[in-house]
Amino acid sequence: MMFEPILLKRATLPRSETMDVYLANGGYQALAKALRQHSPAELIDMVKKSALRGRGGAGFPAGLKWGFMPTANVPKYVCVNTDEGEPGTFKDRELIEKDPHQIIEGAIIAAYAVGANRAFVYIRGEFFLGIKRWIKAIAEAYERGYLGKNILGSGFSIDLTVHRGAGAYICGEETAMIESLEGRRGEPRLKPPYPAQAGYLHQPTLVHNVETLANVPPIVLNGPEWYAAIGTPRSTGPKLFCISGHVFRRGVYELPLGVPLKEIIYEYGGGVPGGKKVKAVIPGGASTPVLTGDQLDVAMDFESLAAAGSALGTGAIIVMDEDTSMVDVARRTARFFAHESCGRCTPCRVGSVRVLQALEKLCAGEGTPGDVGRLHSLLTGIAGQTFCPMGDALVSGVRPILTRFADEFERAAKGNAAVAA
Repeated sequence: MMFEPILLKRATLPRSETMDVYLANGGYQALAKALRQHSPAELIDMVKKSALRGRGGAGFPAGLKWGFMPTANVPKYVCVNTDEGEPGTFKDRELIEKDPHQIIEGAIIAAYAVGANRAFVYIRGEFFLGIKRWIKAIAEAYERGYLGKNILGSGFSIDLTVHRGAGAYICGEETAMIESLEGRRGEPRLKPPYPAQAGYLHQPTLVHNVETLANVPPIVLNGPEWYAAIGTPRSTGPKLFCISGHVFRRGVYELPLGVPLKEIIYEYGGGVPGGKKVKAVIPGGASTPVLTGDQLDVAMDFESLAAAGSALGTGAIIVMDEDTSMVDVARRTARFFAHESCGRCTPCRVGSVRVLQALEKLCAGEGTPGDVGRLHSLLTGIAGQTFCPMGDALVSGVRPILTRFADEFERAAKGNAAVAA
């Protein structure tokens, strides 16, 4: 498939992260158009018509989220979520390191649309280069008058600053991120109220993923009809797909939503080394249900993956060949979620560790009859019982592996070691 990049169109240019390159290649034209030609209500309607859905994993309609922000004259905030921490996901890192200005432009337009005059970038602490790129890009935007007071003579003002996280996956959850921004331990809040009603400092707050905001300038510049014509009728626009695991060409590829999974693996990823068969694929990051090797014809969009029993998530594709131990994959997945649990609620804090211990036992060749049943029971005790979606993420990542590769777990329960070579 030939597809001209939209989000990554500047990524291959020398010094693509700089203001000069961004301006020379259409940068900040969408902001000028938004401020001079459109009211906030018109921009919200435009994003609704584009059918842009959040690219952070949940897939919530962006325009609807903007519309939830109150119109009252109260302090409002925008948070740019750059806390990318799910295994297999590295698309946001690509954007911030190679073209941070398009995210800044999208954030300013979003802030103008919802009436916010203060914005924050919350970034994963390990993204050292990304942090430097953010700081430099924001400084350049202030110097050129795209941030600060009276932007482009419009009367609209906004300030933007960078805040580093401390490597906690849970802070990718919007309310935990807000808690961290306020100087507290990163733990999720009870919802409702949602951030659009009571977020940062208990004021209305719009939280968006980096990739979501990068889609905003093209929508404003080219129109919602143009954008909606990309992808599928219900899953519109381009998507950044990360592909890793057992493929020749690991990396980030921009393609329209709805592209077949097989095409991404074989045309862009270059296929599986050694001519081996695909045994399993995680299509959207570690929290999305695994697909089997006979499901590669599925279209990579929200609806098709849901119908196949999985989810688009972040679009992080992890390919596993025929020699992969799926018991070990389940163990590695459980280890991640057990390590990242914030510890607030018992089903997640204790349950994740018990799941991990059971899988470690199977992988070590110490399985006994009944272990698989106990695993299912543990996962049932976690599902729907945790304070935030972290517990459900563990369950959706591990349980489908148990059910779709049940024969491997039964063999491991008979004392056969299940760790991949």
